[in-house]
Amino acid sequence: MLRSFRLGNHRSFRSEQELLLMPSYDKEQQVVPVAAVYGANASGKSNLIDGLRFMASAVRDSFARWDADGGVPRKPFRLDPSARNEPSTFVVELVVEDVRYTYGFIVDDTRVLEEWLYSYPEKRRRILFERERDDMKFGTTVHGVQARLEALSSLLRPNALFLSLAGQSKLELLLPVYRWFGRHVSFLGQDAGSEPERVASFLRSGKGRAGRMVELLRVADLGISGVEFSDDSPEVLETSVRESVARLAVADANVKRLESLDGLAGSPDQREVEGALVDALQVRNSAFERYVEARSRAEALVRKGDPVKLLHGAANEPFALEDESAGTRSWLGMLPVVLTALDSGATLVVDEIDTSLHPVLVLRLVKLFHDKQTNPAGAQLVFTTHDATLLHPPLAEDPLARDEIWFVEKDRSGSSTLYPLTDFKPRAEDNLERRYLSGKYGAVPNVLEEDFIAAMRSGTDGEA
Repeated sequence: MLRSFRLGNHRSFRSEQELLLMPSYDKEQQVVPVAAVYGANASGKSNLIDGLRFMASAVRDSFARWDADGGVPRKPFRLDPSARNEPSTFVVELVVEDVRYTYGFIVDDTRVLEEWLYSYPEKRRRILFERERDDMKFGTTVHGVQARLEALSSLLRPNALFLSLAGQSKLELLLPVYRWFGRHVSFLGQDAGSEPERVASFLRSGKGRAGRMVELLRVADLGISGVEFSDDSPEVLETSVRESVARLAVADANVKRLESLDGLAGSPDQREVEGALVDALQVRNSAFERYVEARSRAEALVRKGDPVKLLHGAANEPFALEDESAGTRSWLGMLPVVLTALDSGATLVVDEIDTSLHPVLVLRLVKLFHDKQTNPAGAQLVFTTHDATLLHPPLAEDPLARDEIWFVEKDRSGSSTLYPLTDFKPRAEDNLERRYLSGKYGAVPNVLEEDFIAAMRSGTDGEA
């Protein structure tokens, strides 16, 4: 579970800002299940998501994939030239397997300046490691693996994270935090509906997923009665064809070798050669049949087109995804990630959750994470949105608690500030939607009708 995320000098976030997911009202909860981030266009909402995504990719890939001489691919604040010479900061506080951790790092363009990992197994800080440039220090409580930690630190590059190296090396002590970044946080952007093979792969995995997905598609009132998907994966079929070609080549070579021996009349081993040749011919025929089958299945998949089609109407008429609306494709693309997060208790991070989705559908999605029956593993949903109806929806529903609402606003220097609704001490009976849209909480575009009219008029001055 994610308790907090802090970043500084990343894209539009010049100074350090922190997103807190600890409850302000229900103290029995460890974390809130949902966090919604509001703000005007270009206010920095997506940059907040990008910061957490960068942190996760650095943990996963900095040791194995970053170029040793390529420095750190960070993105500091660009509207102040001095920011390029200042470091960037990324910190998370997590709860993994009922243990709280704090992990963070500070980087510049060339290297990791600082990195640290602390755990709190008994509410007291336990140092797992601390790093300043190339100097690594390990806590006194890790003496059981001290030698291995020191051996790993000797392999560390300046631009790679130690947690990345330790995770790649399967160091058990640090794996819980490393695995959180690799398995228990996922990101979903606006292109979710463009990956039909990912949807098909999810459906093939079983575990009742196809049934749940069909039901969530059906109850979304999209006119969908079912899902048709291919049992074959293109990657699996490609591997099958490649392997069958290799087996056939080996069988052919063996037949040719035995045929050359069979031509030696009068050989004392002639009967053995003939018998071996018969067996080799059977093996070759079998290999050829397997090749033909694999090739036919691969060609049939290509002819079939989309690995996923949605069924409509009483006759279950199949529709290709290109024939579906953007909203349907977006909802379909979300579902595999949403269901996986709910099953595993992961943190799902979505940028612009309301893109192409009706507000009521977004409301229902948020409620899946609020409801303990649909979210027994304690998954979290962090998202950016413009959908103000989630603040004060119809039918007296209350999908977003007051401590689940955040705002991002840019100042005149172009720097983003992140702040919670709770700073305004809202009352339970407040109409949050009306107050937000009227500018009471900031984070709304400062646009006036007369400015738009004036802009249109000035733009046509001098035209014939």
